[in-house]
Amino acid sequence: MERLEKLIEESRNIVFFGGAGVSTESGIPDFRSVDGLYRQKFKYPPETMLSHDFFAAHTAEFFDFYRAKMLCLSARPNAAHLTLARWEKAGLVRAVITQNIDGLHQMAGSQNVLELHGSVHRNHCLQCGKNYDAEWMLESRGVPQCSCGGVVKPDVVLYGESLDNGTLTASVKAIFEADALIIAGTSLAVYPAASLIDAYRGDRLIVINRSPTPADHRANLLIQGSVGEVLAALHV
Repeated sequence: MERLEKLIEESRNIVFFGGAGVSTESGIPDFRSVDGLYRQKFKYPPETMLSHDFFAAHTAEFFDFYRAKMLCLSARPNAAHLTLARWEKAGLVRAVITQNIDGLHQMAGSQNVLELHGSVHRNHCLQCGKNYDAEWMLESRGVPQCSCGGVVKPDVVLYGESLDNGTLTASVKAIFEADALIIAGTSLAVYPAASLIDAYRGDRLIVINRSPTPADHRANLLIQGSVGEVLAALHV
């Protein structure tokens, strides 16, 4: 922890790259842990129900699953989100790159958040483009329909869909320019998001995760543990 504090204090351009493990302490389930969605029993595998093909072919079932399992609107930022927002305000963190779609980083106060997989808080009509918020989506029934009659789709990247090029470019640029890169709460199993860390060229690569990751051998500092607990314990 002392070494982590020293690395943070010596850095002026920190980029944080986070995954589902950042939000589990806020009560949002991840996918791959023991209690994750992939270990639960559904009619179809979660990765199937969260695919573009399933959305197109079984639209009503997609939305039933999406509203039940992906919309956790009562969740609030935890120590990890709050610490990162404080560091950004202090000029330490330049960007937060997240694979999460929950919007908790913004709720905590972070401004420069790059959402690789979109956000549940943005929804748009596929026909006219009208926007709807997450509360509207949660209260909808069946296939959510716009006032024009079109289907309202969440602005989240489904399996089989491409990531936004602008977000990808901005993320690679931020990582390339960072003097410290913190990878936390992610198994680095989802591509192409996980490959973005290859752009880092510095010598302050910090990995914080409960389980091993493919980046562990490259890390200058490796901490196995809860992201929120680790960041909350720092005196920075």
